[in-house]
Amino acid sequence: MLLQLDETAFRQLFSSSPVKRIGRDRFIRNVLVAAGNSDDKTLSPHIKPHLSDPSSLVRGMAIWALAQLLPTQEFAILRQQLASQEINDNIKREWKADI
Repeated sequence: MLLQLDETAFRQLFSSSPVKRIGRDRFIRNVLVAAGNSDDKTLSPHIKPHLSDPSSLVRGMAIWALAQLLPTQEFAILRQQLASQEINDNIKREWKADI
């Protein structure tokens, strides 16, 4: 599953592909956009680990994708648990934006 690619797996999978040029973080961001737009709620467990991704680009899009897929109350609980731990100001705003 594309949502589960770490840096090593991404490089191996796309070693001879132009996709490799955009890098793992931008690729995963794009996959998260597709997941959020899919209306496939079964993807939520595969998105949640990205909330702790080292890349703020990935974390922010994971928040957005989950806001699209999770029931409002479940997303609110997740926000309550995780938003206060975030140190990046842009990601803090993303948590607030998806209320």
